[in-house]
Amino acid sequence: MKLLMGKKIGMTQIFDEGGVVTPVTVIQVEPNVVVQKKTVEVDGYNAIQVAVGEVKDRRVNKPMKGHFDKASVAYKKHLGEFRTEDVDSYNVGDEIKVDIFQAGEFVDVTGTSKGKGTQGVIKRHGFARGRETHGSKFHRMPGGMGAASYPGKVFKGHRMAGKMGHDRVTVQNLEIVRIDADKNLILVKGAVPGNKKGLVTVKETVKNHK
Repeated sequence: MKLLMGKKIGMTQIFDEGGVVTPVTVIQVEPNVVVQKKTVEVDGYNAIQVAVGEVKDRRVNKPMKGHFDKASVAYKKHLGEFRTEDVDSYNVGDEIKVDIFQAGEFVDVTGTSKGKGTQGVIKRHGFARGRETHGSKFHRMPGGMGAASYPGKVFKGHRMAGKMGHDRVTVQNLEIVRIDADKNLILVKGAVPGNKKGLVTVKETVKNHK
């Protein structure tokens, strides 16, 4: 399983030899350092922990300092865990770089979507608005709740106003258009979730692309 943590830089576009434009998202991937290996015998499952990102020592708490010191790894800003059955191919202290991927491969990118705050049903769920005619008092309201005297309650899961965004989102089958090993950059076709400078994970796709 190929996997990396990186930072979303933003979107741009590139042109091929025939002049065809392709929208791409640029992901900066500094070398990921393996901090810990987890096995079925010890932890109940197979996984590796990787760390990435520079951080000042004073911003790392004592438990995390002990965790990094045990692995003899420099302090990092982000720590992530990936389940993989190929634990034996990794060693604590190894660096995982962008060159594990190649142009033309397909990956799944996971990030935290942009937070929209509290929104109404029109923006959040795409409801149609009410009439703007004279006397109408129904413009952006959610409408009926679907229950009268019986059962006399609003069922759980009913679409209503509330928090929108800031969710964990995975976009599958994104094609890698270009790899820049010198600048630690991955260019994937299309958009990925999250704000600029947001943390994303790039993993080998779990589904066959169409």
